[in-house]
Amino acid sequence: MNRLRQVKWQYAVVAALAALAAVFGLLHTTATTPAAATTAAKKKPGATELIKNDPPPLLFADADVAALAKQQTAQKHTADALFAKWKAVHGSTRDDKAFTAWVVEQVPAPPAKAARTAELHQVQQLAKTRTAAGKKAATWLEVHGKGDIWKLYAHDQRELLPQEQGAAEKSELKSALKLAKAITEKLAARYQQPAPYVLDPSLRPDKHVTAGQKGPYSYPSRHAAKAAAAVTLLSGWAPHRAEDYRAMAAQIVYSRIYMAGHVPSDITAGTLVGDLVGDYFANAASPAGAGK
Repeated sequence: MNRLRQVKWQYAVVAALAALAAVFGLLHTTATTPAAATTAAKKKPGATELIKNDPPPLLFADADVAALAKQQTAQKHTADALFAKWKAVHGSTRDDKAFTAWVVEQVPAPPAKAARTAELHQVQQLAKTRTAAGKKAATWLEVHGKGDIWKLYAHDQRELLPQEQGAAEKSELKSALKLAKAITEKLAARYQQPAPYVLDPSLRPDKHVTAGQKGPYSYPSRHAAKAAAAVTLLSGWAPHRAEDYRAMAAQIVYSRIYMAGHVPSDITAGTLVGDLVGDYFANAASPAGAGK
């Protein structure tokens, strides 16, 4: 049975934000017009509200995610060495188009069929150990792990920053997550590796895989890429919290294997992408050259 752990930050942060939201709501109601209230009601909920309305369950024990956490650390060293080559040529200039093309060429092809089949067997064995609590934890991490968690962490950091600096960091994180997503999608289209639950629909009956279905493609993991990019940026802005960020990233990627969204090599490749993206944004002098 998988042991579970309490998340360090969410309940305290969510409770504080909920209290602030309640106070703000009371004051705001008396000062806004009906039209303004209607517009606010239609606004897409942000990460803070989404997690407040869906607070985290107990998550996986450190022992469960330790192996993947170790692999993520090793991949960061690989990414840093690779990024040094980009930096030697481009310095701190932003050129998202050229960087995307470069990253796509740095990520190795997925393992051969026999190796991926062996990884699928690992996922199948892990699926046999699932518990109701584990499924609940994995589902929450799957839903919020692409962006909400990292945006809430960034919001937490901004509480103690000057407004202009906080806004700049919010924009950088958003751009980094977007670029990580774009690169993983290019690689997924190139290699077209079906997700484990596509190869074995019994792993996720809720996905309703049809006969002959090929996608979604799982190499590399988008969750892993976004997590790695966010960890690099957030850790650079708040080094004293780096351990918490890395621990959350390990939780997220473990959940993707636990619920058969990915095999381990998908996670490794996604982490490499995210680490490179994180280094790219952390190194950039300014976003002025983005999107060339």
